[in-house]
Amino acid sequence: MSQDIVSDGLNQIMNAKRIEKRELTIRKYSKVLLGLFKMMKEKGNIDYEVNEEAKTVSVKIIKLNECKAIKPRYYVGVDDIDKYLRRFLPSRNFGSLVISTNQGLLNHKEAVKNEIGGSVIAYFY
Repeated sequence: MSQDIVSDGLNQIMNAKRIEKRELTIRKYSKVLLGLFKMMKEKGNIDYEVNEEAKTVSVKIIKLNECKAIKPRYYVGVDDIDKYLRRFLPSRNFGSLVISTNQGLLNHKEAVKNEIGGSVIAYFY
């Protein structure tokens, strides 16, 4: 386990997916990771449930190809979002690039619509 909770959580999901496990429990989580899980749940990729007493998150993988944290966390302006879309996503209309802005976590479409740049956190499809 490293110091990056977002990266660890997404790596645990991908490791579970590789061994064809559909459910897993993540022991460490943060607000950023839960915000990312919320975006993934809205897109229909995963389903999750937080257990406050045990301080764990139970994740069910529904339909997910890949999810990864982006290291280092590049700062991206509105004009440069397209460059990172081409770098990390397989197609423009397939998947989401998650950007941390001063208005919270946004996917790349919302960031372009609101004309806000930020730090690129992760991607999933």
